[in-house]
Amino acid sequence: MSIRVRQLNSAGFRSGGEYVLYWSQMNRRADCNQALSFAIELANQLDLPVACYEGLTCSYPHASDRFHRFILEGVAETDKRLAARGIGYTFQLRRQRSDPNDALYHLAARAAAVVTDDYPTFIAARHNASVPAKLNVSFYAVDASCVVPMASFEKREYAAYTIRPKIHKLLPRYLQASPDVQARRSFRAGKNALHTPVTRENIDDLMAACEIDHTVRPALGIEGGRLAAEKQLAHFLKDGLRRYARERNEPCMHATSGLSPYLHFGQISSLEIALAAGSYASRHKLIADEFLEELIVRRELAFNFARFAPRLDSLEVLPDWARETIARHRRDRRDPVYTAEQFERAGTHDALWNATQTELLTRGTIHGYYRMYWGKKLIEWSANAEEALRTMIYLHDRYAMDGRDPNTYTNILWCFGLHDRPWPERPIFGTLRSMSLEGMRRKTDVDAYIGEIGRLSSRQPPLSG
Repeated sequence: MSIRVRQLNSAGFRSGGEYVLYWSQMNRRADCNQALSFAIELANQLDLPVACYEGLTCSYPHASDRFHRFILEGVAETDKRLAARGIGYTFQLRRQRSDPNDALYHLAARAAAVVTDDYPTFIAARHNASVPAKLNVSFYAVDASCVVPMASFEKREYAAYTIRPKIHKLLPRYLQASPDVQARRSFRAGKNALHTPVTRENIDDLMAACEIDHTVRPALGIEGGRLAAEKQLAHFLKDGLRRYARERNEPCMHATSGLSPYLHFGQISSLEIALAAGSYASRHKLIADEFLEELIVRRELAFNFARFAPRLDSLEVLPDWARETIARHRRDRRDPVYTAEQFERAGTHDALWNATQTELLTRGTIHGYYRMYWGKKLIEWSANAEEALRTMIYLHDRYAMDGRDPNTYTNILWCFGLHDRPWPERPIFGTLRSMSLEGMRRKTDVDAYIGEIGRLSSRQPPLSG
């Protein structure tokens, strides 16, 4: 069995099963999906078809119009592509908390085996810890999120410089196109009663019927789904890759990929992005090393951290030096000090910080370099480090299109010293790295960014309730 695959219970195949069930929790795509490929391989061995189940419930933390729309916009294309491969598809939208929440169990009761996504955060991690024991059929989790499988590393890595040589050693084996396995038997049963038909025309009505937070509007300027992900990748390759190394830290140059929401919701894979970037760079005589460093090394360092850290919402997971310096400076005077509500509504004295928060509220993302500034100032202006961490996680959980992700938690905790090193001592931060408005002005066009976000927020006020 591949290193990507883990069996999470001791049950065997069900005799008389009608299909192998792929439960698409995090990798919501029909293409370049090693979990789906493994399900097809199992089905071919058992001479069975494959059925895919994808659910969207109203009860996940911070469920809102923003996240629901992004997922719903991908459903029709997933259905189409799975059907073209002879794979059955059930998409269920659970609208109200009072509605049954047992679709998986109904489908698994007729399955010879269940395959799902191996993912170290959010509800997939909780499901994979609790569901397998409730099923009397074999349950497999497959890593379809990383180029180099998470299981390649047996312990938590200290920083990028420790994992980088290990990843580069393994890349020749894993940075290769994995052919999509063809199902030998097509699924013939058609749609079942659990399926929710989704079209572009009915998405608004479906969302309106859901018991979710309707005050968090869909993110401006971004559409969900596989087709949108492919379009965004093509745009980046043509327009951004050649400028990435030089201009990635200048938000108004828009040289970054914009693919993090699609990666988080699994509508595109890091493997296919890496292969496409490498191929495009080779054809056009470009260097893609800086982009691939972020996409593979830095991202997979985050997955490594999320896989091995005992928890992701605590300062206790920081290196010793970081926890010690935070403790030494706990009583340092902080002025100003803002509440979580003031932060949420972009109500600080700092126009740049307010712009970064407004970008999160409207676009659902913050440019990566400015997100560092956003986090560092939250530490400086919160009553203590623990409160700053809670606020950062809450704001990303509620608003970020790439939130609740290994990268999110790692980037937040980086602000507190994770995967970093000690710096010269200063108030509040101790030996944590700090960032200043003056430094941002030296390195980036702050005024241009503030102006751009101001024009954006005039199109859609950041908060509606």
